[in-house]
Amino acid sequence: MIYLSTLIFSMFITIVLIPPFRRLAIRMHALDIPDERKVHTHPIPKSGGIAMALGTIIPVIFWVRGNPLITAIFLGSMIIVLFGLVDDLKDLGYKFKFIGQVAAALLVILLGGLKIKSLGVLLPGDILLSDWIAIPLTLMIIVGVTNAINLSDGLDGLAGGICLLIFICIGYLGYLGENQPVAILSVAIAGAIFGFLRFNTYPAVLFMGDTGSQFLGFLAATLSIHLTQEVRPISPLLPLIILGFPILDTITVMVERLHEGKSPFIADKKHFHHKLIRLGFYHTEAVLIIYILQAFLITSAYFLRYYSDWFLAIFYLVFSGIILILFSITDKTGWTFKRTGSFDKVIKGRLKELKERQLFIKISFRILTISVPLLFLFTCFLPSDIPMYFVYFSWGILGFFILIWLFKKKYLGGALRIVFYLIIPFIVYLSHTHTVSWMNEHTTQLYNLSFGGLILFVILTLKFTRRREGFKISPLDFLILFIAMIVPNLPDQWIQSYHLGLIATKIVVLFFSYEVLLGELRNRLHGIGIATIAALMVLTVKGISAFGGW
Repeated sequence: MIYLSTLIFSMFITIVLIPPFRRLAIRMHALDIPDERKVHTHPIPKSGGIAMALGTIIPVIFWVRGNPLITAIFLGSMIIVLFGLVDDLKDLGYKFKFIGQVAAALLVILLGGLKIKSLGVLLPGDILLSDWIAIPLTLMIIVGVTNAINLSDGLDGLAGGICLLIFICIGYLGYLGENQPVAILSVAIAGAIFGFLRFNTYPAVLFMGDTGSQFLGFLAATLSIHLTQEVRPISPLLPLIILGFPILDTITVMVERLHEGKSPFIADKKHFHHKLIRLGFYHTEAVLIIYILQAFLITSAYFLRYYSDWFLAIFYLVFSGIILILFSITDKTGWTFKRTGSFDKVIKGRLKELKERQLFIKISFRILTISVPLLFLFTCFLPSDIPMYFVYFSWGILGFFILIWLFKKKYLGGALRIVFYLIIPFIVYLSHTHTVSWMNEHTTQLYNLSFGGLILFVILTLKFTRRREGFKISPLDFLILFIAMIVPNLPDQWIQSYHLGLIATKIVVLFFSYEVLLGELRNRLHGIGIATIAALMVLTVKGISAFGGW
């Protein structure tokens, strides 16, 4: 439960902190102003980074204490966040960023003892590097990766999605290596990123700013170095695969700028995501392509973690060469992605006609309105044993929700989201690990299939809605689908025994369903509010009954 609790609390804290920080950023003019280099068309607050930093650090403090390296990483992160905040407010340039990055890296190296001491068999006899070489090399890698993630933050959801995949990989490898501090910290970062992406997926209403991108880059560098230098026989070159795409993008861009006689730190439109858009791909398509490439790399990192260092180096060179050759060919030939007119006219035209008639939306929305609260309520009946601490927690959430309903009804939508994000993961988990006896095989199959039917009506509602704002299908769905497919197939006894893939899928389906439903209800929340109170009362009554209270 420690990992699930960390993930949920990190995500929850980030989601709760983002709205007030967003309003504060607007008042302080901490805005990303569009120019000829950027793809967005109006100023967007860039305060997501501080929310993610707090969402990461607060939950981890409760679980990880007394570890000198983690303490040093926290202190270094604070330096990164402080310099990032000042830069987001004043836009002080790359030299100012470097000062903060170098200071944070030196703190982790000298205080935390983080060093790249081994390059594996790339050196004769697998010799260890002296401090005169290890310290400058570690400093260069940390600062380089920090900037690579920072420079990859060019499209909505891009840097966040890449880092989410990176930290999932680092966290799982840390878990396998019994490195609990790295695993917990990675899970916390993943939760914070997932909460942030809810606001940052195209079209974004919030950016992470330099605060967030440098924070994520710094942690990705330090954790991956620590993991691969301390856990053997994992190859010390594995970070090259895990962090491979941002590194390749940054090196390529800087080489191109130097070749043209420009400063390697000048901003331009030479990044891979800019090139994909010039090839004719839409914003979301460019992000999705990069997600797929990064997913390929972290999957490869898992399967190749015990391979030789030379094999990993050759693998990465081949991957990089293929990417660079493909972009070179498209540049020389002028190739662009051609869209078939028949698809736009026939398929999209027919869908538009159905959307105008509102037939599907009327049916799917009514089914969604009934089935989502009903499925959640039914899930609350499934745990046979509910821990008493969760009963107390449910009481507190119930009291909070009733107070909001009675005195601050305009915040009812936000209160409902708080309830769902806090309660759903735990109740789905308990329904799998402590299932009531009357749930036989056939009932369980019908219950599981109901989630598939629910997501079908969610997709229909999203596709045919006339709503222009709110929750919509985006590249984030690929990340969720990828995680849901990978987790249940991980070769780990604990994961298999608790069916974590199915648990994760159900949690995601309920999250998505409630987000879509709240958007479509347009503040008509009376019915869903009553259903939520009923569900919370079921949890409290079941918990008290289980402990002999009644």
